[in-house]
Amino acid sequence: MKKVIFILLAVFLFIGCSKDSDNDDPKKSIDKSANLQTTGSSANAILSNTDFEKLAIEIGYVQGHMPSDDAISGFVNFIKARTFKNNITVTYKQLLSPNEETLTLQKIADLEAENRTVYNEDKTLAIYIYFADAPSDEDKPDEDAVTLGAVYRNTSMVIYEKTIKDIAAKSVLLTEAALEETTLNHELGHLMGLVNLGSTMVNDHADTEAQNHCNVDGCLMSAQLTFAAGAKKMLLASKNAPPEIDAECLADLKANGGR
Repeated sequence: MKKVIFILLAVFLFIGCSKDSDNDDPKKSIDKSANLQTTGSSANAILSNTDFEKLAIEIGYVQGHMPSDDAISGFVNFIKARTFKNNITVTYKQLLSPNEETLTLQKIADLEAENRTVYNEDKTLAIYIYFADAPSDEDKPDEDAVTLGAVYRNTSMVIYEKTIKDIAAKSVLLTEAALEETTLNHELGHLMGLVNLGSTMVNDHADTEAQNHCNVDGCLMSAQLTFAAGAKKMLLASKNAPPEIDAECLADLKANGGR
């Protein structure tokens, strides 16, 4: 397992076991294997329409932690701008709180197994996003090192919505929507294979001190967004406009089937 803090990037391979009795339950009989792969392995499938022409996004959120409409709208527009996916649906599922003070990525993966209902099917690619009501177990609040989001499989991500709400509440200039959209876009960047995580670099622009991040200042995939403090600084400087992907990262996406 390798992790890149974050927006914490963790690359896991989870393999589920099936039993003969699973066939009695339609939900368990779904082939989930294509959505249980390593982060970045579906980069081309997300970017191009070669294998999948449609994108289904399922958002599971704990009550009181539903993302803003503005953030999701901006996120969908970001997907359309960087990929060839124009047929995109977003569904929401309200979930009970797991009642945890902090969340490990393993716990988040377990919650996904319990609650996710949308998986790849025919020409539709599925992405699952969990909006949590607890922070990451890797956070170090005393060092102002708190995590906004993470990816842990090829089509799965978590957004630490409680952390986002707490940060936005302490600033009169920073909005929840801007933090949500920036985090969503950054994490999708990793699912699309950035940086050198499934989308091969056209030119070397990898940050040698922050794995799978870009060394270009101001880029959406820059290590400046490693912690919430960096995201806050960038968003305040841009008046809440989410950072753009720089030319180097954009070239990588285009080379792997993106726009």
